[in-house]
Amino acid sequence: MKKRTLIESFDNAINGIILGFKTQRNMKIHFVLAILVLILSIAYKLNKIESLFILICIALVISSELFNTAIEATVDLLEDKFDKNAKIAKDVAAGAVLINAILAFSLGYLLFYDRLKVQINFTLKHIRGISVHAIFISLLLVAIIIIVVKAMNKRTSFLRGGMPSGHTALAFSAATAITFITNNAIVMTLSLFIAILVLESRIEAKIHSVFETLVGAAIGILVTLLILKLI
Repeated sequence: MKKRTLIESFDNAINGIILGFKTQRNMKIHFVLAILVLILSIAYKLNKIESLFILICIALVISSELFNTAIEATVDLLEDKFDKNAKIAKDVAAGAVLINAILAFSLGYLLFYDRLKVQINFTLKHIRGISVHAIFISLLLVAIIIIVVKAMNKRTSFLRGGMPSGHTALAFSAATAITFITNNAIVMTLSLFIAILVLESRIEAKIHSVFETLVGAAIGILVTLLILKLI
């Protein structure tokens, strides 16, 4: 084999990261979450030690996903039919990714919970007397926007697929409304968790892409915030 130069080695490594991003749905999710966490770390001015922990967790999650992708590709190359050992190799590699993801989530919770709680409580103090009418209007408006956008994209089926994800939009709209109705961190966390499960299920069922669900979530959150601020 031809001996590679240092530049070629770096180029191959970067190409591997790009291929992982292009071909793996979970890698796209990891990158989006990493960007959001980095933005939050800047916004809340984390110190050097806290920032270091964030960077380590991001590196662990992304690198483990890359290893998982490499193992899956190797197993598929060597084994063209179902084999119990091949399944074990894939499942164990996926388990390593899950462990690192749980670690990253736990660290993010510990670092951002108190900071986000203060911000949310400050915002809640400026919103009083939210009525059922306001919640109904926000959900209805989110649904109308989704239908209009899908119609503009010439979708004939409004409940399955297309830009953006209506289920995700309504789930995050409801989660946003619940957040402002209840001054309870546990209820807020559970509602957000359910909304994220809806998002994940639309991707897992291959009904929507990651981008379509993220756009839907953004529409649900922003429209609901706007209505609750105005009414």
